[in-house]
Amino acid sequence: MIVRPAQVTDLPALLALVRLAGRGMTTLPADEERLNYRLRWAKRTFAEQVERADADYLFVLEDDDQQVVGVSAVAGAVGLREPWYNYRVGLTVSSSPDLGIQRHIPTLFLSNEMTGQSELRTLFLRPDQRLGSHGRLLSLSRLLFVAEFPSLFGDKLIAELRGSADEQGCSPFWDSVGRHFFQMDFSHADHLSGLGNKSFIAELMPRQPIYTCLLTEQAQAVIGKPHANSEAALKILSDEGFDHKGYIDIFDAGPVIEAPTSGIRTVRDSQLLDLAIGTPDEQAPLWLIHNRRLENCRITAARARQSGHSLVVDRLTAKRLQLRPGDSVRAVPLLKQQQQAVAA
Repeated sequence: MIVRPAQVTDLPALLALVRLAGRGMTTLPADEERLNYRLRWAKRTFAEQVERADADYLFVLEDDDQQVVGVSAVAGAVGLREPWYNYRVGLTVSSSPDLGIQRHIPTLFLSNEMTGQSELRTLFLRPDQRLGSHGRLLSLSRLLFVAEFPSLFGDKLIAELRGSADEQGCSPFWDSVGRHFFQMDFSHADHLSGLGNKSFIAELMPRQPIYTCLLTEQAQAVIGKPHANSEAALKILSDEGFDHKGYIDIFDAGPVIEAPTSGIRTVRDSQLLDLAIGTPDEQAPLWLIHNRRLENCRITAARARQSGHSLVVDRLTAKRLQLRPGDSVRAVPLLKQQQQAVAA
């Protein structure tokens, strides 16, 4: 498997993936014209023809038969062209000494705090490929790319995880909050936002804090909780150092997790090594390996052995990376526990 930049020729394969993903993939609409535009924009992004405010690094996961089985992306910056909104879950304290009553009320505050930060987005892996290390490769490859090109990204990475919604696209949080102000169902509002049409949020969203005790019990229960389909993605990023610090999606109340870019494990612990061809032991740890190229980026996960300043891989891995012996790579053990074993 390799992760590489998405190409315009990937349009049919991506359309199939998006249709398979269903309602959850709001940032990659099942619309051929819009998807074609995003692919062309991604090509310009990798060619460094756009500003960071507009950068959209769209990747695909491709098997050895050149079949596209997954997609992921990272945005250079959010909120620099149009406002970026989240709710921050805070606390309001009210008290009456005469009555001996004090209330601590969780409160939602509309926030633009994430403006200018880079965002991990558009993650989907075909269900029949969700085995082994494929999901981790697809997710963490973006972080290794950020490690190689830090000047293209912000000092913080964020990820908005999908919140609670049923198969019909109904969200208890939206039904209790957003529906009253937008007069549209959740799936339509989320679709508009995913297309980049966020002006309606600024025009219609209430600016006043919202006391969560006024929401339905069902809505309160899902605040900051990820959808079941997002729990694996949350676990992977949590292992990298991402944390939920009280910000949530304004539509479905899914958690917004964040981490300082320089403190993310894959970014912090990646090394520059010289590629060597050999036969790594079958018990050798899996490494995440990047060929250090931008427009012709190739990232893979493979068993490898570190020997001094060299990383020993087999010939197939070198072929996947389009590299020769002696070429420089950026690499890091795929798993934290394997990293500890390498260090030992």
